[in-house]
This record gives sequence, C-alpha cells and structure tokens, in this order.
Amino acid sequence: MAIEVLPVSASQTDLLAAAVSLGDRCTKTLGLLTPPAYRKAAEDGGLLVAMDGAELVGYALFGLPKRTPYVRLTHLCVAEEHRGKGVARCLIEVIKKRHAQRLGIKAKCRRDYGLSAMWTSLGFVPRGEILGRGRDRETLDAWWLDLGHADLFTDVESDALLVVTVDHGVFTDLRGASVSDGAEESRTLDAGWLTDLVELAYTPQLLHDVRDVPDKEDRQQQRNALPGLRQLTPDSGAVAQRHDELLAAVINTSADLRHAQGLRERLRYVAETACAGLQVLATRDPLLVQLADVSWEVAGVRVVSPSVVTLHVDELRQAQVYRPADLLGTEFSSGEVVPGAEGELVAFFDQASGDDGSAFATRLRSLATDSVLWRRDLLRDSEGHPVALYVWSTDGRTLTVPFLRTASHPLEQTLARQLLFMLKRLGRERGVQVVRITDPTPSPAARAAAGDDGFFERESGLAALLVDVCGTADEVTTAAQEAAGRMGLEVRPFASGLSAEVAAAAERAWWPAKIVDSSMPSFLVPIEPRWSAELFNVPAMLLPRSDVLGISREHVYYRSSGHRNESAPARLLWYVSKGTSGSQGQMVIGSSRLDEVLIDTPDALFSQFEHLGVYGQAEVRAVANTSGRAMALRFSDTEIFPGPVTLDRLIALARCLGLPLSLMSLSKISNALFQAVYEEGHRKT
Repeated sequence: MAIEVLPVSASQTDLLAAAVSLGDRCTKTLGLLTPPAYRKAAEDGGLLVAMDGAELVGYALFGLPKRTPYVRLTHLCVAEEHRGKGVARCLIEVIKKRHAQRLGIKAKCRRDYGLSAMWTSLGFVPRGEILGRGRDRETLDAWWLDLGHADLFTDVESDALLVVTVDHGVFTDLRGASVSDGAEESRTLDAGWLTDLVELAYTPQLLHDVRDVPDKEDRQQQRNALPGLRQLTPDSGAVAQRHDELLAAVINTSADLRHAQGLRERLRYVAETACAGLQVLATRDPLLVQLADVSWEVAGVRVVSPSVVTLHVDELRQAQVYRPADLLGTEFSSGEVVPGAEGELVAFFDQASGDDGSAFATRLRSLATDSVLWRRDLLRDSEGHPVALYVWSTDGRTLTVPFLRTASHPLEQTLARQLLFMLKRLGRERGVQVVRITDPTPSPAARAAAGDDGFFERESGLAALLVDVCGTADEVTTAAQEAAGRMGLEVRPFASGLSAEVAAAAERAWWPAKIVDSSMPSFLVPIEPRWSAELFNVPAMLLPRSDVLGISREHVYYRSSGHRNESAPARLLWYVSKGTSGSQGQMVIGSSRLDEVLIDTPDALFSQFEHLGVYGQAEVRAVANTSGRAMALRFSDTEIFPGPVTLDRLIALARCLGLPLSLMSLSKISNALFQAVYEEGHRKT
C-alpha cells in the first residue's frame, strides 16, 4: 500500500468533500464536525489527506493556535477498511515534518475507545485527563507528542476557557429529548477537542424558557441537565437597565423588529450575558441573529452561531481574556492595605476551604508584622471597590508572592493577566531571576492565566523564570539554566537558528529574554505621536491614563495593506516619527512582540479587533489603500524603554553596524540592530 499524504486547500472541493464524507461515517468516535470547519482548516493549512492512488483513505484535521505554538489535533481519521496499515503514522509523520518548529502535538481521545496502544505507538504520551461535556460525561485522555524542544515551557498555555452563554434553542439541541432540524450544528459544541477550550453557561432567562416547555418529560430532562452548564446570575438591576437600552436601540433602528414576537425575551439573553461580563452568546434563533449588530453596538455581546464558536474559538477566546479597550478610561487606584482593614477584604475575594473568613484575614494580617518586609498592595476600581490583592517581597534573586487574588469583576481575567505581567516587571526592576507564587489558593482567573506567562507548577505553587538577556540562544539558555538551577531544574540548551515560533514561546515564557540569533524577524514601525500617546502614553497625554497596571497586554495598530515582508511572530521597535515644539518625537520609545498580521477590509478588521481599543471605525477606514484593504498588526507585551533612543543615536547605531535604515514606513531590520537599540534603551545610567 503506497500512501501519499497531501495538504488540502479550500479550492480543492473534491478532496474536501471526500474528507467530510469520511468524517461523517466516523462521527460515532470522532464527534460531529460541520463542512465549514473542514474548509476553515484547509484555509489555515490544517487539513492533510492520505491517498491510496485516487482513493482518500484517511485525513488529519488540526489547528495551529497563534499564541500557543503547538499543533491541536482535532481529527485523526482512517477509513475502517484501511486501519492497521500505517495510515495514521504517515499522517502524523507529515504533521511533524511540516510543523517541526512547533513544540508538539496535542490530542484528546475518549478512554473507553481503548486506543491508548495506538497513541503510544505513534509516540504520544498521556498528559492527564478531563471530563467530556456530552450526555454521558465521558473521560477524555489528553495525549502529547513532543517535537524535541526545551521541555520547561511545553506546558505554556493559558487554561482560561472561552465562556459561552447559550439560548434555549441551543440548550435544547444539546440536552433536550426532541431533535430539531439543524441540531447537529449545536452538538458540535460537545466535541471532545473543545472541552478544555470552551465552557458553556446559562443565564436566568434560560430557566424561564425551560419552565415553559410543554412536555413534562422533556422539561424534566432539561432541568436535570442544567448542572452540566455553568450558572450565571448577573445583577438584576443592571440587567434591567441594559435590557431597556437594547430595546430602545431596536425601536430606533428597526421598524420591522420592534413588534417581533419574543423580542424582549431574546434581548434579555443579550443583557444577561453582558451583565455577567461575557461577550459571546450562541444561538440558532433567526430573531436573535437579526439582533446581532444591536447586541454588539449596545452591549458588547457577539451573537454568533455554534459553528462560529467552533471555527473561531481561538480568536473569541483571546477577545474574552484580553480586553484593554475596557481598561481605557477606567481609573484604578493602588495603595497598601491599611493595618486593621484585613477583615473587610474577606467579602471581596472568594476563598477556598481552609483559607476563608478569619483564616484569610489572620494570614494577611500576620504578614504586616513578619520578619520579612512584605508589600501588601490593594487595587481598587473607579468606585473604590477592591478588585485585586497581591502581596510580594524580594529575597535576593527571587520575588515571592504569598497572596494573589482577584475579585469578581467584568474585567477579572484582563486584570489577572495585567497583574502577572506586572509581577514580572517588578522582578526585572529588582534584578530577580525567579517569580514564585506561593499562595495556596490563588484566584482561579490568575491560575488560569499563568500558563501564558510561562508559570509552571512547583510543589510550593507556581513559578516562572526571568531571563533578562538580549543575546544569542547560548547566552539566553545559559542565563535560564542559572535561574532554573535555583529551583533544582534543568534547561536543555537551544541552538542558533531557532524557529520563530519556538523563539516566541521562549521569549514569552522567559520574558524579557530576546533570542537574536533565531529566525524570528524584527521590524521598525514609525508611529505618529497621536497614536503613540493613545497606545503607550508617550508622549504623555494632558490627562494621563492610570499607569497602575502599566501598558495593556495586547493592542492593535493599523496601516495600509502594502506588504513589506511583515510576518508573525516577530519583534517590533516603535519609532515616534514626528516631533513638534515642546513634545517628544523622532525617537525609539519601546518594543513589542508581534503576534499576528492580518489584511482585510477596514470594517472586517475593526469588527475583529474593536475590543483592543483606541481606534474608531472611521480611523481604520482612513488607513486603507486604494484597493479598500488595510493591515492590522496585533501586538502584545510592550516594554517602554527607560531611556528613549534618539534619532541621532539610532542612525549612529545603524551606521556602526554598517546597516541600512529606513524611517519612512514599516521596515524589516536586522536582529543585530534590534539588539543594539534594545540594549541602548535599557542602558543603566
């Protein structure tokens, strides 16, 4: 049997149809996946087929997440009559070869299928288990195939779930006794590969709709299924206000919808989702779909079909957890916990058993008189409510955090990520090599976010390495080995020429490390003072934004769509391109990590990245070229240089290295020039 493995593009409709047909024959073990999911995978380079002559005998469908550099294997499917002939191995080997720059391959499989021997034979190892979401709540084994990169950050992945509320129609499709036309689309939300990516939730309106189910047996079955979803109970007063705003918007914009039957109930789903701090509502209801624009404009809720959730889970997930647009204009204040006020904080921070009530207050109070000088910082929102508590101290080369708590808040996940990055910045400023979170019960939001910042499990809690080196792979790993040695860990050395994806993962996990002899490119980005002020507060605005949480973790910058070899991941240097009398300008002010480059129509880009703030729709349209397309650069983890690099100094550094320099538009620069400018900006005076 001569097997040929081929990639499938979205235009190869015959191969796509054959793959869909084979998948449909195997839904009992694979779960349902709709044809658009196959097409999306093909568009993203995530569909391989195994051919025996003209016959399709197997396929592999997988995702390539942008922020987490592993391969997410969704389907590994072989026609029953061709199993045991090495088809699955051929598919896996081609994935390994085509994506060798990624850290590994992740897969999930029901334990009761008895396929552990197959996964083991393909080189996978078991990495825990999770409970499935289907009606029988099956156990799924997690499998991992390592692709030979440093193992200290192979677990670098956020555990944060995309929380999606569902309306009664989708809930009935998933858990009801009857089967309606199109229910298969909703049931894709139960797919095993989504279990650790998406959490389904319901709001009070669903309870009313279940109560109104006429058939007693069906009604009881749905009630029994409710505990399988997360229950959300937003403030009723806030819901009523948001509901009125939505209703007014519908009345003002659509004469056809204002008298639609069931309008108020549909709007209540939207209002409750918004007031629970969530952004995604899944529905197949035609009326709710017609309300999608109003829902987004008024309440910030994306009303989408179940298939959109499965097709765009990574983008929706990132939009949920990174919401700096919501931080703009929100004044947070920071100060130390006042002695004697510890007991008042208990009500704001959910505690686990063994660390609640008086035990929490007593432990927090004891740190004020400890032999170690602990900084007990409390973060409050604009109304003065406590939203985060973190206690820290440095001991030589280690920053220790015995308390890390966030309160229930619509921005809790965003705040948790800001706090984790801030702790790393604190450690860097104090010259530490390790950040240790020893809180026995950190907030779930903080624990879920920790993987994105390179924190890993240790006996005493969570830990992350700080590698403050901008240099070669050898120099960076030498410093990482020294830091890891403080915890009795080993780090395998990197070689020069590291792939951009693995270099980006290492630089994120070991922030602020920069591996300059890797394949990760660097770019110089001219930016006008107006936008640098909005994005980075440089030059400082007349009414400065609160800098309590520092620079937002993630932003987007728009420009015309003319390609200049932009690619992601990459490093960016920000050059403020103009200066006026009395203002800062014509200097490199900082660096960022480029996570994504996307070209599309201005309206499509604005819709996708509006949650990242700063730009209005008209401003995005203004940067489009004559073809009506614009480019979005999504970037994160900006570092503002302690000492900006002036234009004269930038030119001198380029001349010293014998390198050309273009300041007129975004341009690729050598990693040697990036290193020289970066080190100049961080030079200690």
